[in-house]
Amino acid sequence: MTFFIGTFENKVDKKGRVSVPATFRQMLADQPFQGIVIFRSYRADALEAAGMDFMRRLHKSMSSNLDLFSDEHDDLATAILADSHQLSFDGDGRILLPPALIAHAQISDRAAFVGKGDLFQVWNPDTLEQKKQEARDRAKAQKLTITLDREGENG
Repeated sequence: MTFFIGTFENKVDKKGRVSVPATFRQMLADQPFQGIVIFRSYRADALEAAGMDFMRRLHKSMSSNLDLFSDEHDDLATAILADSHQLSFDGDGRILLPPALIAHAQISDRAAFVGKGDLFQVWNPDTLEQKKQEARDRAKAQKLTITLDREGENG
């Protein structure tokens, strides 16, 4: 099972190649497709990325919770699935980001990979720092807390 955590910054070359962090690649090592699926975030100036297993679960959830030919299903399928790219790892663990994705996330010579559990995001590092500060400020202002799941605990 994949679980992405941490933030890593890597260089992007002039062709748009960037190395996916080794710990993220290790999480995907047991996947039949050796690479990632990546698409434009419709909520942020970033890219969303995951393994094929996550994309299948996402599609299943979408199909289970939304009527197949509804506007909602069509909108999400278009925003996510139709906009997704399967990017294989090269021999050095790099992917080649398509120009449209680079433009959406405003990535130039650096990219920040941000673990989000089941998936990860790719950001322009400067934009990411602003987003992280905003998230911390909102969490603090709302006094957000969470109850830890006791799954697996004895007694």
